[in-house]
Amino acid sequence: MDPLQLTQLLNKVIDLSKEVGAYLISQRVSAADVELKEFNNLVSYVDKEAERRFVDGLSAIFPESGFIAEEGTGQRSDNYNWIIDPLDGTTNFIHGIPVFCTSVALERNGEILLGVIFDPNHNECFAAAKNQGARLNGKAIEVSKSENLSHALIATGFPYYDFGKQDAYLNLLKAMMKETRGVRRLGSAAIDLAYVACGRCEAFYEYALHPWDIAAGIIIVQEAGGTVTGFPGSDDPLFGTDIIASNTRIHSALETQVILNFN
Repeated sequence: MDPLQLTQLLNKVIDLSKEVGAYLISQRVSAADVELKEFNNLVSYVDKEAERRFVDGLSAIFPESGFIAEEGTGQRSDNYNWIIDPLDGTTNFIHGIPVFCTSVALERNGEILLGVIFDPNHNECFAAAKNQGARLNGKAIEVSKSENLSHALIATGFPYYDFGKQDAYLNLLKAMMKETRGVRRLGSAAIDLAYVACGRCEAFYEYALHPWDIAAGIIIVQEAGGTVTGFPGSDDPLFGTDIIASNTRIHSALETQVILNFN
């Protein structure tokens, strides 16, 4: 896929993401609309319908592609795959907290080619294609230039179903509270990553994640000049379970804190 094709595809995904985002904003759910997939993992008809709209729209845009989608819609391909979280921040959405978004990325053989995160509450669309930079509502963005962990604002998430490393994670959280300017937990990994990309936060870390939580955010951070890895000793952040995304300048310092405290 050449750069022009990638740009054209990205623009179509942006348009589709905004359409699905408008649908999210139009919906309100009650307790009767909510299902429990597993402990603390909620889903509603809105998630499922949003995913269906993405799959239908992306199938029309790029018929030969497959899907890795949170709610299981569509089939995975051996070539190109769309990685979709139709509603990242479902718990926030259900409780009426306006911090949620759509997240879509295109992957081929483990390489992310493009990503779009759309926050319909603030009408913010973060987008990137490989080797083409990252943008927020069409304007170029870049990561923070802060070079010190002590000056960094860090985003994270808290485990909600995998508590096997809870004590170690709390140790890391304590260290981050002492070593940084502050820690924020927004409840949407995709938005956390988008905020690293545009410089609102210096870094984001979390474990027990899925590809659809982070795929679009990975390429957006990278194209904005940031660095994305798994925790030290981990392999692929996309298909692994943990992630560190930063402005690059503080990445090694953050990795050191993970080594010292997440054990």
